Amino acid sequence: MEKIVKKVIPAKYLDKKTIYHIQPSGRFVVGGPQGDAGLTGRKIIVDSYGGWGAHGGGAFSGKDSSKVDRSGAYAARWAAKSLVAAKLCKRCLIQVSYAIGVAEPLSITVFSYGSGEKSDEELLEIVKKNFDFRPGIVVRDLKLKRPIFEKTCIYGHFKPGVDFTWEHPKELVI
Repeated sequence: MEKIVKKVIPAKYLDKKTIYHIQPSGRFVVGGPQGDAGLTGRKIIVDSYGGWGAHGGGAFSGKDSSKVDRSGAYAARWAAKSLVAAKLCKRCLIQVSYAIGVAEPLSITVFSYGSGEKSDEELLEIVKKNFDFRPGIVVRDLKLKRPIFEKTCIYGHFKPGVDFTWEHPKELVI
């Protein structure tokens, strides 16, 4: 901590409320070809929103549902579509940040680009009240253990009419 973090990050950004996540899932021992086949992430942008929407850099294809690059992105889309379907905004982006080994997201942010019937902060409270973004809960709620990922290779990840649970807006409790 003293030798790296505090030497690299200016003191003005660190205080008593700072939370450090340094290898929260434990020792990292599997690497190289045993830990990654090198086939993940070949279609990152085409799998999501092309150049139009924001993208955090994590791939969907080639990963199972336990990886938040995939399940977290689906959950964020589900929540955003639900806000739009409820006519709470016309356009929405939901950003969810995770740390490996930490179940609760580090942050959730809602951007309605000024199209909301409520402020982004109010929309965020509605999202938090209606969605649980912990990975295991996302897998359960979106039924991601089903054998459905082959369809994402054919139709893409975001396609109405395919049995993708994240494409069906949830009725929100407001």
